[in-house]
Amino acid sequence: MRFADTNILLYAISRDPGERSKAERAHELLSDRKLALSTQVLQEFYVQATRESRASPLSHDQAMKLVESFTRFTVAPATTQIVLAAIATHHRFRISYWDAAIIEAARTVGCETVLSEDLSDGQDYGGVVVENPFA
Repeated sequence: MRFADTNILLYAISRDPGERSKAERAHELLSDRKLALSTQVLQEFYVQATRESRASPLSHDQAMKLVESFTRFTVAPATTQIVLAAIATHHRFRISYWDAAIIEAARTVGCETVLSEDLSDGQDYGGVVVENPFA
């Protein structure tokens, strides 16, 4: 099982012609039932997808339906364990707390790979490796 960062979900809804190949790749990734997400990813998706400054923002109802559909994947809940582990990972690897929380949510649900273009491709964060699926 692999863990999908928020950018995968956002590319899946992109209507930008310049992101067409990324949108197609995101759809391909989301067709695999062996993905995991976290409550953080779902929250970030909703906020970014409905942001008024977005080129084609989703309505509340559209974004809500998508968030509900994404619960077909394993979803790591926000827990104190993840928060504490993320703080330690943030300090150890000098990455943002929010990126560290993604790494630790992935670890919590047993994922060894995080699919993201926001973190360094190939970087190993103590047994969780980042893969940029768009590289």
